[in-house]
Amino acid sequence: MIRIRPGVVVEIHERRPGISELLVEVDGRMEKAVSYDDLTGEPTVGDRVVLNTSAVKLGLGTGGVHFVMLNLEQTFMEVPSAGHIMKMRYTPFQVQVLAVDEEEGPGYELLRDCETLDGTPVVVGTLHSMVGPFAAAVKLLAPDLRVVYLMTDGGALPLPFSRLVHQLRHRGLLHATVTCGHAFGGDYEAVNVYSGLLAARAVAGADVVIAAMGPGIVGTGQTFGFSGIEQGEIINAAGVLGGLPIAIPRLSFADARERHQGVSHHTLTALGRVALVRAVVSVPRLEGEAQRRVEGQLDAAGISARHEVVVADGAPALEALARYDLEVTTMGRGPRETPEFFLACGAAARVAVDACRAGRQDREQS
Repeated sequence: MIRIRPGVVVEIHERRPGISELLVEVDGRMEKAVSYDDLTGEPTVGDRVVLNTSAVKLGLGTGGVHFVMLNLEQTFMEVPSAGHIMKMRYTPFQVQVLAVDEEEGPGYELLRDCETLDGTPVVVGTLHSMVGPFAAAVKLLAPDLRVVYLMTDGGALPLPFSRLVHQLRHRGLLHATVTCGHAFGGDYEAVNVYSGLLAARAVAGADVVIAAMGPGIVGTGQTFGFSGIEQGEIINAAGVLGGLPIAIPRLSFADARERHQGVSHHTLTALGRVALVRAVVSVPRLEGEAQRRVEGQLDAAGISARHEVVVADGAPALEALARYDLEVTTMGRGPRETPEFFLACGAAARVAVDACRAGRQDREQS
């Protein structure tokens, strides 16, 4: 069910492409709200709005703000003339997009006959916060490589919600974005992960693809009850399409929850039980007992036997975050509190860059 309340816009806190962050008066209090301007119009101070207040009532984290459902001052909006694909289908908020899969879609001719990634590294994360340190580390290691972000629908659906992506684009750390499934708002829209991966390579021109959900994650205490399980499914898709799947393990020694200590149960399940295609699992070099624990967990879960575990230097991620002035946190923690999380992203960047260079050398010699 949706908890709905009326409100009034009191202040425009920030505008980014496609999104406005607001201060609204609701239930006699001043609270934060988000407007997706392409869906409900660009708000102004004084506008009467209808708000979905469910997340705040539940005390949620990433999505813990109100969302504008309707701006009563802008009740007449036209749909775009192009595009026949609907995302968030059969809901009151279904969105019309022009997808790369359509004949009128951008790059359709390039995509029509493309059925292989031809060895392109596809780096797969489980959290949105992995995208920043990974993309920054690739830029540091190989500035000429084009990194394209494929955002899935495992977390936030509208890409404009991500402040991180806005920063990465502004700093030139991401070449392009693709949104697939019910996620929307990327430079290119795709129907599913498969066409999204192909679009990232053939249409957006990716040298490296980083695939991960948008901000937020659905998680429970159940083995299979979390949206990050898609990591295994994306690895399968990348393998089917002839890409090089590279998995970023979710690591932390700062999380008090036992199931997220060392290698998260999210990683152990996605790579140990869901991913059927052999992938490279990039592990950063850690100190002593931490390294032994991580490798022991991967062994016990059967991941070391099923996949190729590669230990690499993850330090470029920490250096890149500082150089490009990126403030990235995961579960409220930064590089000082949980360096191993960020080092895992840097290790994946090192493996992906090395794979790109090796691929180029092979092509030049053939």
